[in-house]
Amino acid sequence: MNDTTAQDRQPKKILLVSAHPEPRSLNASLTTFAADHLRAAGHEVRVSDLYAMKWKAVLDADDFPDHPGDRRLDVMNASERATLAGRLAPDIAAEQEKVRWSDAVILQFPLWWFSTPAILKGWIERVFTSGFGYGPALPPPYSENTLGGRRALVSVTAGARASAFSDRGIHGELADVLHPLQHGLFWFTGMAPLDPFVMYDANEVSEEEFAAAKLAYGQRLDGLFTDEPVPYRTLVGGDYGRDMRLLPGVEAPGTSGLGLHVRPRG
Repeated sequence: MNDTTAQDRQPKKILLVSAHPEPRSLNASLTTFAADHLRAAGHEVRVSDLYAMKWKAVLDADDFPDHPGDRRLDVMNASERATLAGRLAPDIAAEQEKVRWSDAVILQFPLWWFSTPAILKGWIERVFTSGFGYGPALPPPYSENTLGGRRALVSVTAGARASAFSDRGIHGELADVLHPLQHGLFWFTGMAPLDPFVMYDANEVSEEEFAAAKLAYGQRLDGLFTDEPVPYRTLVGGDYGRDMRLLPGVEAPGTSGLGLHVRPRG
């Protein structure tokens, strides 16, 4: 954990995005707990409950009102034009405003088929448009680009036991399973992701287990702006060649796979 500075202790703005269809679910309870805990600490919290919002999960031409109906939809170019012109669908523009407003983004969801629920994937696809989260009009990805300066935290529930997501676990290491979010969404757009908070064996949780989970989660929320982020390598930091491949010999001996893109922790 990093030393806490006076700036880190200042009230912050946190966007909490929740994705579970059942308002009495474990995920909903964790969302409520996180919002209450952060507000009690003096922070300002906005919650996007995607199912309660009836969030449209499918990206299509309706997201770009000015797109001519007789023209082929080139999603990247159309989204960039609409973003830079301020002409996105209103629900997308509202969520982008929340992200811009925030100092940190928390995603709360159950792990379904080794990924997010479709509604959350749709939130990511529709909100992080070209010209907002990435694209030629913005600084390079995997660096402190347009969304830099924000923290990001995944809070996820998994029905499997922790050992199944270990180095020799049948599901693979959880860091690899969450790589598309941690590295491919957060770090790609410049946000600094923290190690995820995970509740395993989540299909049946006793009151005692939930109480212990809240205690652990509360500690993670307290460190949202002070804990060390995952030390991903920057694209512009000299570790990668022009072909965007890691240069030989940069990694620690024995490192392989997705771990190549994480600097050794001090």
